[in-house]
Amino acid sequence: MEPISVFDMLKIGVGPSSSHTLGPWRAAQRFVEELENNQITQHTHRVEVHLYGSLALTGSGHGTDIAVMLGLCGQDPVTIPVSEVRSLPLRIREEKRILLGGRHELSFDPAAHIVFLFFQTLPFHANGMICKAFDAGGDLLHEAVFYSIGGGFVVKENETHSGQTLRLPYPIESGDQLARYCADNDCPIWEIVRRNELSWRPEADTRSGLLRIWEVMKQCAFIGCHTEGELPGGLRVTRRAAEINRKLLGAAVYSDADEWIEVMRSKPCNFTEILKWIGCFAMAVNEENAGFGRVVTAPTNGAAGVIPAVLLYYVCFSGQDPGEEEIVRFLMVAGEVGSIFKKGSTISAAMGGCQAEIGVSSAMAAAALTEALGGSPGQSLMAAEIAMEHHLGLTCDPIGGLVQVPCIERNSMGAVKAITAANIALESNPAKAKVSLDSVIRTMWETAQDMNTKYKETSQGGLAAQISIVVPEC
Repeated sequence: MEPISVFDMLKIGVGPSSSHTLGPWRAAQRFVEELENNQITQHTHRVEVHLYGSLALTGSGHGTDIAVMLGLCGQDPVTIPVSEVRSLPLRIREEKRILLGGRHELSFDPAAHIVFLFFQTLPFHANGMICKAFDAGGDLLHEAVFYSIGGGFVVKENETHSGQTLRLPYPIESGDQLARYCADNDCPIWEIVRRNELSWRPEADTRSGLLRIWEVMKQCAFIGCHTEGELPGGLRVTRRAAEINRKLLGAAVYSDADEWIEVMRSKPCNFTEILKWIGCFAMAVNEENAGFGRVVTAPTNGAAGVIPAVLLYYVCFSGQDPGEEEIVRFLMVAGEVGSIFKKGSTISAAMGGCQAEIGVSSAMAAAALTEALGGSPGQSLMAAEIAMEHHLGLTCDPIGGLVQVPCIERNSMGAVKAITAANIALESNPAKAKVSLDSVIRTMWETAQDMNTKYKETSQGGLAAQISIVVPEC
């Protein structure tokens, strides 16, 4: 299997969905790059993007059309000002013009040139899309088929990797392999990950990159805990994190995210208050995600709140005093466990339901917290197994195709389960465990294959079939 870096599992982007927003955005960017590389851009008179399967069924609620327009414009999800995520597509709709790659102006009507094929699928994956470029005479100049396979990962049809695959000192495809490496080297999981990451970049770059990931997580939670109002999309969901934050902190004074964290760390909290904080952190991040804010895909946008919530719990309420090094190690462990799930199963709700998103993120957070609290590699992997075991079969049925209900609250539940799994594992002997991480990953994949398609991010079953809303154009 192709090696997966921690930065593949933890990506900076824009909400509300990694597979339906970030993935199509990256695919549209790649299509524009292909036009430029083949010197086709100047001859292009019209572009069309056809969306299939889950991308079509929940595309409007997930902002897939918005992502496609931004990708065609050459904008990047990591650097685009958040205010332009919605304003730029609105301008394109009004003017019916687009700057392809930011340079070549075309007539472009999203209603006509972004085509939602609700009842058609492409063969490889539920999230398929075809990008097409035509000349002035209507002849096809270039066509590319892309699949958004979850977590912002994009593959092109019939694409083969050129050159030799990167060789890692510790290639990991399973939990058992990771456990053996740790035992043979008498080291924790984060150390194995650190050594592997050296194959991609210098250690200082990995450290600075992960601290940037933490900064985006922290800022996202802070902004979400201080933003009120309704979320876009027509469901009229009211943000709740800000009110919870206000009730818990009272008249506390602070001016930025770091001071906010210090206030929480210094304020005595009982068990109920800590539970409320965990839920508040997770909902704050996913309210930001639902509002097209900047988040970290961890491993997906729909599950973006779990790891920040557990990490903030570790920083504020675990009784530890973690610094930057401990936070970097936490994210390394989380990323590695997520990659094992991706290799052995899926992180796409369109393929596996929400067990592939909240379940995986909860397992990642549980493993990372366990090791951060002094657990052994065996206990850490046990915690990941426990967290996933109790998410098996979780469906993805977002109301109105929006990443709001039940997604926002579900992140809170995933975070609490992760912390519970860590606490159970820390008091357990992994040698006596009846279920291994690898066996639960296999079970998750079998469950995904058996799950009815309507429960895989189509908004055609479950809660989505019980509540009807009219989703306006974003």
